[in-house]
Amino acid sequence: MNKLFLTLLVALFSTTIFAQAAFDKFDGQENVTSVIVNKKMFELMSKVKVDASDKEAQAYMNLLKKLDNLKVFTTTSAKPASEMKATMNSYLKSNPLDELMRINDGGKAVRIYVKSGANSNQVKELLMFVDGSGSKNETVLLSLTGNFDLDEISALTEKMKLPGGESLNKAAKK
Repeated sequence: MNKLFLTLLVALFSTTIFAQAAFDKFDGQENVTSVIVNKKMFELMSKVKVDASDKEAQAYMNLLKKLDNLKVFTTTSAKPASEMKATMNSYLKSNPLDELMRINDGGKAVRIYVKSGANSNQVKELLMFVDGSGSKNETVLLSLTGNFDLDEISALTEKMKLPGGESLNKAAKK
């Protein structure tokens, strides 16, 4: 019984570590802009005092408490863009996520995947890939982990002005 418990614990822990590190190779890479926000920063941001009557700001602060990690990598260069796409496809093979939606908007192909949480409204992980081979030529890879509701994401993308935020807002509304 102890061996089974230990084996399950190690398997879950290693999956979590892999999920956090899968895209780290893009951090610091030439021609790639990266934004990485860890749980500690979300905790600090959530402690900022806001006007109690501002419902939107309150919703934003509540969301920050639920987030663990945010990683956003963007590039307009072809080589890193193809590496991002290959890494994302490899990640999806070893960590099956549910495809939430595909959007083809003005030459941009957007794919959004989620790993559900405790119930169907909760999300443990959100992965978004914007293929930059269209007219804007910007590839975006976004990974967000925590335990949050998809509807809450629009507040985050709006306040932090994240690349690909418009696509996430469309997904949240649908």
